[in-house]
Amino acid sequence: MDRLAIVVPCYNEEEVIDISSKALREVLDDLIAKKKVSEDSYILFVDDGSKDKTWSLIEKEFQAHSTVKGLKLAGNVGHQFALTAGLMTAREWSDVTVSIDADLQDDVNVIETMIDRFHEGFDIVYGVRNSRKTDTFFKRTTAQGFYKLMAAMGVKTVYNHADFRLMSKRAVDQLSKYHETNLFLRGLVPLIGYQTTTVGYDRRERVAGESKYPLKKMLALAFNGISSFSVKPIDLISGLGVGIIVISIIAAIYALVSYFTGHVEAGWTSLILSIWFLGGVQLLSIGMIGKYIGKIYLEVKNRPRYNVETFLNEK
Repeated sequence: MDRLAIVVPCYNEEEVIDISSKALREVLDDLIAKKKVSEDSYILFVDDGSKDKTWSLIEKEFQAHSTVKGLKLAGNVGHQFALTAGLMTAREWSDVTVSIDADLQDDVNVIETMIDRFHEGFDIVYGVRNSRKTDTFFKRTTAQGFYKLMAAMGVKTVYNHADFRLMSKRAVDQLSKYHETNLFLRGLVPLIGYQTTTVGYDRRERVAGESKYPLKKMLALAFNGISSFSVKPIDLISGLGVGIIVISIIAAIYALVSYFTGHVEAGWTSLILSIWFLGGVQLLSIGMIGKYIGKIYLEVKNRPRYNVETFLNEK
């Protein structure tokens, strides 16, 4: 029988740890009772350098329940690295993993359906939202725009899927071979291949606490995803450069014609606007290329993506 590990990345989640642990333990106990997973299956909470009582609560859950384990990272490395740390740790102690956020917005009851799909032969099962009714208009619009932009940039992602997914051991083993520092798991996992499927669910409101992904982090995640999997932004810059050159040639021809026909007038405003526009385009282009160079800089240093401080495995 397969050993399941439910990996839960946490950052400043003291308000939801108890609730999350209880809900996930109930799901796990039910799966064990139905003999869908082995009795030594477990939940792995990963503390991403939290500044509140998250880790002490994880320790408390570990002491109280045999199905709970804890992994404490030495510092805050971000959601994607924390999730990766949990997956890489769990793969040594499990046959199948399910990743889910601690806020319980993803439906824990869908985990059983994921396990059923795994038993049918699927190595990766994506949890996909049926709709975005619980989102604000702004978040719904920006999220849809994000997926469309990713598709336009040639990045392969699963629509309306975040990081709620099941992965077999061999799928996680393949993921471990991707060593890049600029992690974007939503784009990386589809590259693995193998048999994949999706299960739909309705996303809920957070049970407590605040979202750890404000607009600034969402924009950073989106750019990281695009720049990690596509060079189309640089192609667009090149295209823009060619377009500006063509416009400049047309403008030059117009200026010469105006000069020789005696229709020359003072053009201070248009001149200043042109300078500001071209200056802005140049700075934006240099900044975009600089971002790519910065990513190369981070990759070639090949520093560890995370450091483990404590692993609560055996009492």
